[in-house]
Amino acid sequence: MTIGTDIHAAVAIVQHGGLLAYPTEAVFGLGCDPSNLVAVERLLTLKQRPIEKGLILIASDLSQLDDYLDPIPTELLARIHPTWPGPITWLLPAKTNVSTWLRGEHLGLAVRISAHPTCQILCQKLGHPLISTSANRTTEPAARDAPTVKAYFEDQVDYILDLPTGGRAQPSEIRDALSGKTIRAS
Repeated sequence: MTIGTDIHAAVAIVQHGGLLAYPTEAVFGLGCDPSNLVAVERLLTLKQRPIEKGLILIASDLSQLDDYLDPIPTELLARIHPTWPGPITWLLPAKTNVSTWLRGEHLGLAVRISAHPTCQILCQKLGHPLISTSANRTTEPAARDAPTVKAYFEDQVDYILDLPTGGRAQPSEIRDALSGKTIRAS
């Protein structure tokens, strides 16, 4: 495990199938390339996260999610657009070929256009979305700094990008775009 502030090194880790811990709006996230199912499986195992829960993808812009989402109707875009980039995660209809490792037991996929500068840069440099799940095992509180990530995972994460979180008190709110219901309040 390496701890550093080099975004290029972090991008290279993800490109080569590794696991990355990085700052988000409120906590440190664990991420990998969502199209690399070996990396996704490694992340789920490390986190001890049931596959049924699904994962969140973050992106720097909506076009990065085109391979994962069904076309978004205009009325849903009107609801979502004012909240992005920002700390709202939306559950949107996923393409049928999206892995259940990403969707979990849902027909939709949880996605967010992050306003956090580090998340934006990572996704821009990768040219695709990044998995974003809190950096902790399912029973532990989410890590809010690099030393806590290191204590939780020792050498099981390939790189910890030690930059500041966005300072929010709570992780992103999750809303269902079709029903309008809040799944997780912020």
